[in-house]
Amino acid sequence: MTDNDADQPISTGGPKGPIKDSLRQPLPKRFYKDVTLAPARTGTGYEVHLDGRPLRTPLKRILIIAEPAFADLVVEEWRAQTAVIDPAAMPATRLANSAIDTVADNRAAVADEIVAYAGSDLLCYRAANPSGLVSRQNDVWDPILKAVEETIGARFIRAEGIVHAAQPEAVPHKVAAAIEGLSDLQLAAAQLITTLTGSAILAIAHVRGLIDADAVWSAAHLDEDWQIALWGPDEEAAARRAVHERDFRAAAAALAAKA
Repeated sequence: MTDNDADQPISTGGPKGPIKDSLRQPLPKRFYKDVTLAPARTGTGYEVHLDGRPLRTPLKRILIIAEPAFADLVVEEWRAQTAVIDPAAMPATRLANSAIDTVADNRAAVADEIVAYAGSDLLCYRAANPSGLVSRQNDVWDPILKAVEETIGARFIRAEGIVHAAQPEAVPHKVAAAIEGLSDLQLAAAQLITTLTGSAILAIAHVRGLIDADAVWSAAHLDEDWQIALWGPDEEAAARRAVHERDFRAAAAALAAKA
């Protein structure tokens, strides 16, 4: 790579694609020595510099992060790279790229995706049996669901099994209003949490500070953990969950960061 390679985009795009890409393509070699933060030259926020040159997104936009704590996470990811640059190990960078390259230009579509999850939300579909699982779902999910309902002013319909239960007409509007004021980075984080957990309700609960990140992750995996307790862990599933949790923690950090 040349001395100008810090000005070239590296394939560390949105939260979903780069991991698969990195499995198919050789990883780029680390070409830089120093990683620093600098005030953004345009607007507010911080630029991540590699050997003094600003890092760019896959769409060749300068990576500017408004939240200093999250910018620090991105810096640490780039410092942690060794001989090669592994996008799969850089969830904060991928999320920041997604916020700039995808969310900023498509806020309505991203919000609509979150709203769509609320129509078939994990927390609204309950097991009919065994009784222990039913009780566990009620104990963990009901307080979260009630808190979100009270916060956004909507009531969700609960159902047993997999038969679809349509939500009241007010639900999509209330969910959309609950995420309307988020920054691009926060909206990217909320979308990622929604897709990783299968629950817009859990995402909203965390966005609104009703439950912490650990509670979100635990609630999202209640059914899986029940099965693990019965039958034991599955190595492939555990590896997949670890990768997802790494992305989830980056999203939670984005929501916790202040501009």
